[in-house]
Amino acid sequence: MVVELPGGEAWVLKQALEKLRVPVDWFSSPARIHREAAGLRWLARLAPPGAIPGFVFEDHDHHILAMQAVPQPHVNWKRMLLDGELYSRHIEQFARLLGTIHWQAYQRRSEVAPDFEDRSFFESLRLEPYYRYCAAQIPETAPFFQALIDDTLHQRVTLVHGDYSPKNILVFQDRLILLDHEVIHFGDPAFDLGFSLTHLLSKAHYVSTRRAEFADAARQYWQTYKLTIGNVTWATDLEDRAVRHTLGCLLARAAGRSQLEYLSAEQRQRQREIAVSLMNRPPATIPELVDRFVTGLV
Repeated sequence: MVVELPGGEAWVLKQALEKLRVPVDWFSSPARIHREAAGLRWLARLAPPGAIPGFVFEDHDHHILAMQAVPQPHVNWKRMLLDGELYSRHIEQFARLLGTIHWQAYQRRSEVAPDFEDRSFFESLRLEPYYRYCAAQIPETAPFFQALIDDTLHQRVTLVHGDYSPKNILVFQDRLILLDHEVIHFGDPAFDLGFSLTHLLSKAHYVSTRRAEFADAARQYWQTYKLTIGNVTWATDLEDRAVRHTLGCLLARAAGRSQLEYLSAEQRQRQREIAVSLMNRPPATIPELVDRFVTGLV
């Protein structure tokens, strides 16, 4: 809900609901809105200037959050990508925004971690509906997912957005602005990479006329992210975990509780087949993953 104030300022009011708006029954405590409020306050200090809407207030009794509205005219980045509007400068911003958040939060981890140690929303809104659900529905993937879940819960590296997706990005004056921080937590940055790479690869699947460009965008995204975080100690095995999270999310968005609505039933089945096949012999690098996924679509 957008509220326009007399002076011309506008706020967005959000109220968390217990039942999420998806076709299957999926519930989460409305208290998650206060995790988003904490995320807004911290991200404003960690992200590049102008990339996060300003925090206004929160109401603990009614689970309401108010933030500054992104000025008009703006457009949702997911809509642009689905329409084939793919620009290298936006991919670079997308990578640098995430890399900056991860790097800055790691540098300030002694301050950041205490506010985001609770990972219950991440488990109920990501690990359960994405990974555990797929493992139950497709038993042959259960060992892969169980190892991935165990590894993810073991990692406490930096601030993880948990919903780093084009649908949560608005483009205003050619700049990306990040929204929706309900599952933010202190954990494994590889999850954000896998979650976001999945969206670029799934759009390579959907927008077939620009498949090669989306594949190039996925490669650019990874390379720019690496340059942004530099030689941090936790980057050593990050790529391996990011590959596995990408595979997990590619399958989850085709067969989990929250499936990509723009993929047809036939496309979801094809993505499921490719992801399961790659899980049996995971790629060693992200560029190899991109190549093998796109080749499988042909």
